[in-house]
Amino acid sequence: MRVIVISDTHRDFRTLRRIVEKHREEAALFLHLGDGEREVDEILALYPDLPIEMVRGNCDFASMLPDTKAVFAGNVKIFMTHGHTLGVKGSLSHLVSAARENGCRVALYGHTHKGETHYDEGIYVMNPGSPSAPRDGRASYGVIDITEGGIFPFLMEI
Repeated sequence: MRVIVISDTHRDFRTLRRIVEKHREEAALFLHLGDGEREVDEILALYPDLPIEMVRGNCDFASMLPDTKAVFAGNVKIFMTHGHTLGVKGSLSHLVSAARENGCRVALYGHTHKGETHYDEGIYVMNPGSPSAPRDGRASYGVIDITEGGIFPFLMEI
């Protein structure tokens, strides 16, 4: 099972559409971690059956989306947040604690526009970066492959 993780598209509909079109046949689920509600709505107008979940980012003004959400990809529970309400620019400890408290094996966050993946005491942590406005010089999004052999998160550069 393949999950595509996107964050911080900041009204860049074209880039989001390219990612969706590249992966929509193979991906079981798309996850958007905020700061992109407008273009996600536009994508859903084109692909109303697209399996996508989203949380609110700090730039999704007047959004009714939740700040956090836990979703299942197969039997793997995934914690989603933009991260601004959990202070991810300073530390990931609140993120990892929230994922653990929700029984999740994966913790996803955005907000920093810097892609990274690591493993923290039983939890896979990923920031997919930003495909539109990277702050680390690498336009990116995330992919999580879930197989019988395990959970394999990695970044894709654009």
